Amino acid sequence: MQKLLIALSFLLTVASFSTTASAGSAQLLLDARTGEVLASENPDSLNHPASLTKMMTLYMTFEAIRRGELSWDSRVPFSKYAASRPPTKLRVKAGDSITVKEAVLGLIVQSANDAAAALAEKLGGSESAFAAEMTRKARALGMAKTTFVNASGLPDARQITTARDMSTLGVVLLRDFPEEYKLFNTKSFAFRGRTINGHNNLMYRYKGMDGIKTGYTNASGFNLVSAVRDGNRRVIGVVMGGRSAASRDKIMEKLIAGNIAKASGGTQLLASNSTRVGMDLARLGDNVPVPAPRQDAVAAVIGLASASPVAASTLGTAYARPVEEAPVEVAAAAVASDVTPLNPQAEVPPAKSAAATGAARGWQIQIAAASSAELAMGLLADAKAKIGGILANRDTYTEAVTRDGSTFYRARFTGFASKTEARSACDQLVKNRYDCVLMPARG
Repeated sequence: MQKLLIALSFLLTVASFSTTASAGSAQLLLDARTGEVLASENPDSLNHPASLTKMMTLYMTFEAIRRGELSWDSRVPFSKYAASRPPTKLRVKAGDSITVKEAVLGLIVQSANDAAAALAEKLGGSESAFAAEMTRKARALGMAKTTFVNASGLPDARQITTARDMSTLGVVLLRDFPEEYKLFNTKSFAFRGRTINGHNNLMYRYKGMDGIKTGYTNASGFNLVSAVRDGNRRVIGVVMGGRSAASRDKIMEKLIAGNIAKASGGTQLLASNSTRVGMDLARLGDNVPVPAPRQDAVAAVIGLASASPVAASTLGTAYARPVEEAPVEVAAAAVASDVTPLNPQAEVPPAKSAAATGAARGWQIQIAAASSAELAMGLLADAKAKIGGILANRDTYTEAVTRDGSTFYRARFTGFASKTEARSACDQLVKNRYDCVLMPARG
């Protein structure tokens, strides 16, 4: 059932976005400390990501390592399908295997398509299932216009993104995995008697650039995401749809050189753990207003219109993520006032109707709001399967709420006898990177 829900949500996600994309010129330079867009051209135009896709494959691999599902020495088997992916590739034969570290370096340095497919199968069972998870992760990170259908970026008309979304992905790689990110500065590595050299030529000659990824297909043109440090300044540059690698690199050089002086200094990246972003974690919880969001650093990085809702933060890293006004798989929360602290275990007062009738009984917790009851129940089932223990025998339910013409479904566990018990469940969810809000239950 869980796999069916994942597949269904992926199909719905793909269907909900236009797949009309072309190799049009697009640029964006982002201040990674404040979220300010320093320069842009067509930042929200749909383009094909090509091998920039591998940035997400790597992000999810790093997550799996951090969760303990993989280690750097874990073996990654190559199926006949993975081994058959076209060049560039590591040329590993079907039935053979390599380590996670070798696969990661293969993606970073050589942009190896066979290694990307093998990692996808290792993590998701199949590349298509992993791509569905990639898309879900993209939406969670705020990449509202990105859809993935494979792990490598090999041509597919349905695989789309924007320069703005790619800048978001660049920021979170830097911020969420600072140690792993250092691998993006690898210029070459030894693999089975061969020395494999990288082809991010601009990184090797532009002072301060330490990654991130190149990409090219006929449909996408020449793409590049670059991370540059200049003293205390930190910027992410994106160029898409270049006519050649050389011209793309020149555009990136001009983009950075002409605008990096505008960037702010500092030591923290956008919406890092120490940033107190005024976001409410309730995700359409009871009695939570939905004011028009303020245009702050978080809104700037994702280019939200003044009326667009902003979703809650992600636990552990506390980054904000946007949501399309049209329903997508996991929907938004509300934006709180400037004085609302970020709190992964925020308590929400009971709805007035419950308080008025005295119907509150026990405690409940909410983990998300989804665009359908089925998806909400799927999220609850997934959480119950992962956490077990304190959630194993809890009742689950969904509750529909309509705001601004859109209906969302709250995903909740109920039946906690005390606030302490509910908080303990939230603690376990937080440790596993779930959102969680506790509140009095209603009769």
